[in-house]
Amino acid sequence: MRSRSNSGVRLDYYQRIVHRLILAHQEPVTGLFPASNINSHAWIRDNVYCILAVWGLSMAYKKIADQDEDRAKCYELEQSCVKLMRGLLMAMMNQKDKVEKFKMTQSPYDSLHAKYSSKNGLPVVGDNEWGHLQIDAVSLYLLILAQMTASGLQIVFSLDEVSFIQNLVFYIESAYSIPDYGIWERGDKTNHGEPELNASSIGMAKAALEAMNELDLFGARGGPASVIHVLADEAHKCQAVLQSMLPRESNSKELDSGLLCVIGFPAFAVDDAQLILNTKDAILSRLQGKYGCKRFLRDGYRTPKEDPSRLYYERWELRMFENIECEWPLFFCYLILFHAFQNDKRSVQEFADKLEKIMVRSEDGTLLIPESYAVPQDLVGAEYQKPGSQIREVVGRCPFLWGQSLFILGRLLQEGFLAVGELDPLNRRLGAQKKPDVVVQVVIIAEDTEIRDKLAEHDLHVQTIAEVAPIEVQPARVLSHLYTYLGRNRKLGLSGRKSRDVGILSTSKLYSLKDRIFAFTPQFVDLSRFYIASDNELTIDILKGEINFLKSAWDLLGRPLVTLVLKRIHLDQDKIPLAMIQTMRKLKSGYINGTRVMLGNLKDFLNTSAITDLSFLGSTEDGYPDRLHPDVQTYLDEHLLRSFSNRSTMNLRGGQLRPRHLRRRMSCKGAIKKTRSINVDSDNLGMEGPSPLTERRLSSVVPPPWLQASKQGHVSVFATTPEEGPTSPPQLGSELVARENMYPVDPLHSRSAIERRSEFVRQQEMPKILIQRHRADTNFADTEVEELIAMLRETENLEEQGDILQYLVDTQGLDFNTAGLGLKHKTDDNAAELDLDDVMLELTTAGGGGGGGVGVVDGASDGANKSSVPAVIIDATTPTASNVVKDKDNANLAAIVAVIAKANANANANTNNNAATSAVAAPAAAAAGSSINNSLNNNDSSQSEGMLEEGRVVTVRDLLKGLYEKACQQKLWGLVRHTAGMLGKRVEDLGKAVTDLLVRQKQVTVGMPPNNEHTITAPLPEVELRQLIHDAYGDDESTAMLTQELMVYLAMFIRTEPQLFHEMLRLRVGLIIQVMAKELSRTLNCGGEAASEHLLNLSPFEMKNLLYHILSGKEFAVSSVARGNLSIVSCNRVALARRAKLGQWLRRRRLDGALNRVPRDFYSRVWTVLEKCQGLAIEGRVLQQSLTQEMTPGELKFALEVETALNQIPQPEYRQLVVEALMVLTLVTEHNMVPSLGGIIYVEHLVHKANQLFLEDQRKVQGDATLCCAKLKDGKEQQQAASGMLLCGGAAYICQHLYDSAPSGSYGTMTYMSRAVALVLDCVPKHGEKECAIS
Repeated sequence: MRSRSNSGVRLDYYQRIVHRLILAHQEPVTGLFPASNINSHAWIRDNVYCILAVWGLSMAYKKIADQDEDRAKCYELEQSCVKLMRGLLMAMMNQKDKVEKFKMTQSPYDSLHAKYSSKNGLPVVGDNEWGHLQIDAVSLYLLILAQMTASGLQIVFSLDEVSFIQNLVFYIESAYSIPDYGIWERGDKTNHGEPELNASSIGMAKAALEAMNELDLFGARGGPASVIHVLADEAHKCQAVLQSMLPRESNSKELDSGLLCVIGFPAFAVDDAQLILNTKDAILSRLQGKYGCKRFLRDGYRTPKEDPSRLYYERWELRMFENIECEWPLFFCYLILFHAFQNDKRSVQEFADKLEKIMVRSEDGTLLIPESYAVPQDLVGAEYQKPGSQIREVVGRCPFLWGQSLFILGRLLQEGFLAVGELDPLNRRLGAQKKPDVVVQVVIIAEDTEIRDKLAEHDLHVQTIAEVAPIEVQPARVLSHLYTYLGRNRKLGLSGRKSRDVGILSTSKLYSLKDRIFAFTPQFVDLSRFYIASDNELTIDILKGEINFLKSAWDLLGRPLVTLVLKRIHLDQDKIPLAMIQTMRKLKSGYINGTRVMLGNLKDFLNTSAITDLSFLGSTEDGYPDRLHPDVQTYLDEHLLRSFSNRSTMNLRGGQLRPRHLRRRMSCKGAIKKTRSINVDSDNLGMEGPSPLTERRLSSVVPPPWLQASKQGHVSVFATTPEEGPTSPPQLGSELVARENMYPVDPLHSRSAIERRSEFVRQQEMPKILIQRHRADTNFADTEVEELIAMLRETENLEEQGDILQYLVDTQGLDFNTAGLGLKHKTDDNAAELDLDDVMLELTTAGGGGGGGVGVVDGASDGANKSSVPAVIIDATTPTASNVVKDKDNANLAAIVAVIAKANANANANTNNNAATSAVAAPAAAAAGSSINNSLNNNDSSQSEGMLEEGRVVTVRDLLKGLYEKACQQKLWGLVRHTAGMLGKRVEDLGKAVTDLLVRQKQVTVGMPPNNEHTITAPLPEVELRQLIHDAYGDDESTAMLTQELMVYLAMFIRTEPQLFHEMLRLRVGLIIQVMAKELSRTLNCGGEAASEHLLNLSPFEMKNLLYHILSGKEFAVSSVARGNLSIVSCNRVALARRAKLGQWLRRRRLDGALNRVPRDFYSRVWTVLEKCQGLAIEGRVLQQSLTQEMTPGELKFALEVETALNQIPQPEYRQLVVEALMVLTLVTEHNMVPSLGGIIYVEHLVHKANQLFLEDQRKVQGDATLCCAKLKDGKEQQQAASGMLLCGGAAYICQHLYDSAPSGSYGTMTYMSRAVALVLDCVPKHGEKECAIS
């Protein structure tokens, strides 16, 4: 044998160690590693880490392979890696059905298993017997698969396997919103089996997604079909959430050493160098010991105090594990690798020395890494006394292969056998280096030549859609549809991508498909999505935000390209809006909001943009990879024709001829306004709002309309007075008394309304008729509906149309058929009237079956002219004589409906006293221009012919849609919001918005506190979310819609300006809405109702602007712009200083209270207070001292407990004073003034005591409060205070002037709080000098 170089000898030594310690355990059949000699289970995570040393060694041999035997060793080691990776792949492919199911359910029971049998790769425990959902394990597998493939190993053999791995990418792409059991398989640290969002899982998934993107799994030999595609936005969402969480690991673990694998090797998932450093320092300072690092604080695993007979811990026993947690040498191995990649040789040496001291030597002198070190049972007491002082003993496996493998990698790096780049062929380690500035390319395209010419007048030269050919411009939804074909595989039963979301990173690329090139417009400009897209200013604002986002998030080859199409619909009175022109000029200048941009034509940017090949759309499975999938072909053919064609909008108004006889005007005015529930006037903000269920049921008593301050609903209550019954026939021309008493009322009323209502009823006893949702006893003249529809046609005013439709919805329901109604105007008072009985008879003779549904019996019209406008235009060009069925006998409509339904079976002939016209066989009518098909309405799904107009039924819903579209065009935002709510629209991105807030550890509540507030703590499907929001606001559709809108804006802000949300844990949207209205009423100096009207009429852009001012606490002024719209503008402090200072602290407290903002480190400081007393009582909720036994100070779960208690307080300003009182208590504990604070502390007592002291002082100095609360009380005043009304309107019996005092100063709130603490708490010494400094 030839002599070997020193390096060869040394490598042979490592090869023997790897063989003896690692490869000797590899199962020959599956290639998997069992956990130990006695446990044959193979964990995905441990197996992947075990093989890393083998892979590293194979690459070291490859470099010095000067002899055949070295090449052979290299090949043998490589094949061991391939064998293991394929063994895991086969085990997972056996569970392909789970992968398919998990994409839909994301349920822990549908997840891939975390461990398999090392003997045969089959499952070893049931779906619900283990915390299988561990996204970090599957992600680690994909990451290492990508790195090994990039290093030249061939692991994936067939296209079916490629499809499976593409589906694994879908499996992990939503990691940022899926709670899992994490790297320690525990979930919540009490080990009760509750999964939580783990930063280590999200980081690993982000790394895997980036590593897999555009990777060819067949290596250099592959083609387009073997490439994996990842949507860049998914990886970026993971990154954003990861950055918002670090250095926290999860809700219950405020820190975890497992994060070392995310900030360093193997994931390198964090791009922010400072954040990497902070996380590493936090781990070293709080978790590092002599024998390694603790996994996380209060980790009971294998400690002497753990009860090995049960898996879970009791919540109170976690405190026992503090300071005696096991220490794991594994983390020193991670730290060595971390510093080796940083090229920090000193630190590498430092940790290598520490590691050597604690390794175990085997009989033959090999150094082994043990699993962990625990404190021996008899030394626990001493360890508690002085943490880190006692000698520990080895517990668990030795060698621990996961650690051993990383140790060997570290050694290979230290001795120079490997360069860091070889362990990271995809260069992930360079992610945190500074990147050059991104230039965003922007292309504006005109819909047609007319718009192009209008832009040219402003010296902006663009092309039309036709001129950019051969490049095709499509909306984002087309791209989203195309991506659903990715990863489909019939043989494996895999269906491709489920999520329909495509973000700005995906639409900022060009796509090639065979010989065609596509550009896609961003998702936010898609008008079919939601009404906020029709506000041009908001669209521009979002565009600026997205361009800014691209600057920071873009890391693909080439430059990002934003394509925008300017359409007719964007024009404002046929002019291009000024805001758009200004923005385009800015874009043309080359800079917008600090981002470099280039405005140009599409063809100029072809060479500089990122281009992705959509090759996966070929019919590979049918053996024609070069042909498009037939479904794709048909989809594209259909879509390319109509994606940018104009949609015709519906028109509510009929022809220009007014009806000859104007009937009496029925007033529906204010129908929409009655549904509002935003409460501004009450000074105890938030106290009203729908009352609890017990009171709701009592509210069928009815106030008259002028007293009704409440909402309207579908469950209607009609009260009619006997004198003015529904039977009195309307006489033409004579103005009959409008039937004021007939209006719907919702059972969900505010308290005050209930009280007022009962008062009213006592004054006038009225007969009441209660009507159920299905309207068994509807008591109205059908003429009324007729009349309303006629009015609807006459009125030009959209607000009026809105009120009429609101009324129709309340009385008739959305699916009520209106076709043909309101077109007939009687020429003769004695027009043939039908008796109901006759109708019944006639209808029954028509025969046939059918289901129910609300309908109105209608006469046939002899010669209604055909209208030439699109389907829903209801044209009343010729007044025609007709017969109207009179509901003479107060007949039961529901009964008629059943009969009508029968009649519908043969609905093409309409049997009637006067005329029988069939749309099919009526030559006379046809000659006149075709008759409206007057068949009877039936909403049964089995058969939906009905009152057809132009071949279709016209329901109230259709009329509403028309109104909604018109209101959007005319920018009547209050009406838009209301009609959108009535139509049940939901913001497209609602689910995404809520998820964006939740995954950044912000909980969201909707509804008005205190009784109707619902907290959202986990992502929900869109439909459920919408239902929850609408339940929370009863029938106030406008506010429910506004809530959805605000959630979208909050999500935008948290993505772009996360600093606005510091020190906020819950976002209470209901309170935010009330404060917005309150702020408007303050700046506009108007009443509550006017303010909420103004609020609901703000354009989406101004709404977002107002929300921004409230979040940032900036002062603003309101200026009025054209068409009565308001504009919110920031104003500087100086201008404000000139205004009266009065109210500024009250406002600030109100804002902070509504936003739940707290001082820095507030929750961890409350924890220290809780440690020193038996509990804190806030508004009837007690925070027990036992919480400190279970939770650590910095734990998010603890913060949420405190937050929940504070949220019991409905008034924001009062809540803020309670927070201030808690802060004074923290000062008492932090300065160790007393050893213990005693029993349960009632925090409100402190606030009320402070208020008392304040009023005493006010009396002494004759301050402002002497005008209200500090007045000397006579009997009358006493009584008033007892009834809950303070003269000054202060919330919760606290004087308004105390709310408006600054915290500091001798009359500041903190002074009074401190005095109150001294007086109320028994433990504080009552006499003697005490130094009192308030920070």
